[in-house]
Amino acid sequence: MDFGSVKNVGNAVVDCIVNEREKNGKFKSFTDFCERMSAESVNKKCIESLIKAGAFDEFEQTRSTLLASFEGIIDTINDTSRKTMQGQVTMFDLGQTEDEKIENMKYSFTTLKEFDEKELLSMEKEMLGIYISGHPLEKIKEKIQKVATINTIQMLQMSEQNDLNEDGKQVKYVGIITSIKKKYTKRNTLMAFMTVEDLYGSTEIIVFDSCYSKSQNILLEENIVLVDGRLSIREDEPVKIVANSITEFNENVWVTPSGNTQTTIQKPKILTLNITNISEIQKDKLRGAIKFFTGDRNNIAIQVNDNGTLKPCGAIYFNEQVLNAFKEIVGEENIEAK
Repeated sequence: MDFGSVKNVGNAVVDCIVNEREKNGKFKSFTDFCERMSAESVNKKCIESLIKAGAFDEFEQTRSTLLASFEGIIDTINDTSRKTMQGQVTMFDLGQTEDEKIENMKYSFTTLKEFDEKELLSMEKEMLGIYISGHPLEKIKEKIQKVATINTIQMLQMSEQNDLNEDGKQVKYVGIITSIKKKYTKRNTLMAFMTVEDLYGSTEIIVFDSCYSKSQNILLEENIVLVDGRLSIREDEPVKIVANSITEFNENVWVTPSGNTQTTIQKPKILTLNITNISEIQKDKLRGAIKFFTGDRNNIAIQVNDNGTLKPCGAIYFNEQVLNAFKEIVGEENIEAK
């Protein structure tokens, strides 16, 4: 991938940049780049795109700082160049060489905290069509593997083998939405064709009107989704998925075994047990359960509600089986997980 592929840049601009670098050496800073390229066809839109693509990441400023500052810096350079061409000399200029003048130019940077990783990756995708410095799904790879039953590598293998026996198989696929094309059906209802990308590639998801109407609010580019559907395998065509349901994939979603199937539930941040109206026998059982489920892998805080007073009880290792155990002791109505 070269910078000629960056949106709003093109090969002609890249050639200018390369020629300048070969002629006068590497660029020392962002302002050095702007100064040396000011006479070339490198306009503000081009520089903005290069910033978003990460072309200046090796320099000291963050992308957020450069995006907030680059227009003012370019205007300063252009204004100085115009004054020089018009022969305007100031007291500041007297006795200085051109290099000294440039060195003493005061550039105003609006220093900002860097964008979060999701925003940085989104800009790279917008400018280059691919992620360069990482992938939005990398940090949740293990969670995805626990939920998904298929990925694009497996689907590609099915396409190559033309395995029609897998047609109609129920699958779960997790990925990030990269494009959506909506279409009206003969009944004047909306359906969609989505491209969803996982860590290994992308696939097409067919979303018929019944599924689309239930999930349309989350069908947005860059949303990470869990697609529950069936495989559609046809000769000489890539394997597709016909969606039965689509839900937003939350990083806190986790999986527990339930027979031969998998169940996804939302892991709460804290578990509150109301002990106001339970018996002493139930309270003794609850104390024992809390002690039993406390260990090295604690993943949730726990507290009891005693007649309106909340009392912290440390932390436990929490999963679906633990939740069911507490339900048996205090009753489902006395459990609040959020």
